[in-house]
Amino acid sequence: MMDKTKLSVVKRTLAVSLFLAILLLSVCFLGLSTGSTGQNIREVFTILSGYGDQNSAMSTIVWQIRFPRVILAALVGATLSLGGLVFQALLRNPLAEPYILGISGGSAIGAIIGILLGLSRFSGVALLAFGGSMLTLAIILSLSSKSAMKKDSMILSGVMVNAFCSSIIMFLISITRESELHTIVFWLMGDLSTSDAHQTLRLSFALIPCFIVIFIFAKPLNLLLMGEEMASSMGVNVRLVSVVTLTVTSFMISATVSHSGLLGFVGLVIPHLLRIILGPDHRLLIPSCILGGGAYLVLCDLMARFIPSQGEIPVGVVTAMIGAPLFIYLMQRSKR
Repeated sequence: MMDKTKLSVVKRTLAVSLFLAILLLSVCFLGLSTGSTGQNIREVFTILSGYGDQNSAMSTIVWQIRFPRVILAALVGATLSLGGLVFQALLRNPLAEPYILGISGGSAIGAIIGILLGLSRFSGVALLAFGGSMLTLAIILSLSSKSAMKKDSMILSGVMVNAFCSSIIMFLISITRESELHTIVFWLMGDLSTSDAHQTLRLSFALIPCFIVIFIFAKPLNLLLMGEEMASSMGVNVRLVSVVTLTVTSFMISATVSHSGLLGFVGLVIPHLLRIILGPDHRLLIPSCILGGGAYLVLCDLMARFIPSQGEIPVGVVTAMIGAPLFIYLMQRSKR
């Protein structure tokens, strides 16, 4: 019976992953085909297939400008979505996600300090961003552990820490030189326009192993949904699972924040949507969040380029416009 159940889960996971992978590839192709020069679907298809003129201006635009941006959007969306799923599972709170808990804000503080110090984006800035996220996480866990209502206090502690992080960010902006001010402010609102092929490649090498580690812990995350005591009685090392997944998730968030800035509510929208459709099994939700979250942010980035008649808006504006109303709805629903 167990073999049949496992086989059913594997088949369902493969089917859903295949569908979402096709969706992700389709949205990525749309992102590669659309830009300030207009829609060039047929020409881009020939370039990607290798039959087009690889020395043309369009080929340069596709491979050097659009391709790194689309890949970065997919990686960031996958990371934020997966991060939200992990936080919601560990904290057993449907409102938990990196942005609301202040993890992203702590990462942003470290990243801004790194930028002001002139450090390289991936090594120096990402390292400081990771330090900021871990410090923020430690403060939130410390504050919430002293409360009798740990489940509810986690979100309240995160909101307070997030507000404090915002004030520090505003202070750092106020002492920033005018030449750097526009870049930092635009980056804080979620900016994918500064994507670079080499940085995106390094980011993918850092994130993919993290995705694999979290997938390995899919079964323990399922058991943790029943409570720490129940999971422990079924052989789960709760402390080990919590420490590893929280550390890996914080590293992923800090790495993406150092490249894309603050993108709110992605980790809230996608896990909830997929949980409603697919159920609570993390063996299915983890790959679905990776693929679905990537497709979602690529689509949001397309909207950020299409909404204004000229130029573009930060993609974080689009994710907030979608995620904030959903957050309010979930808060009202949780009170029932």
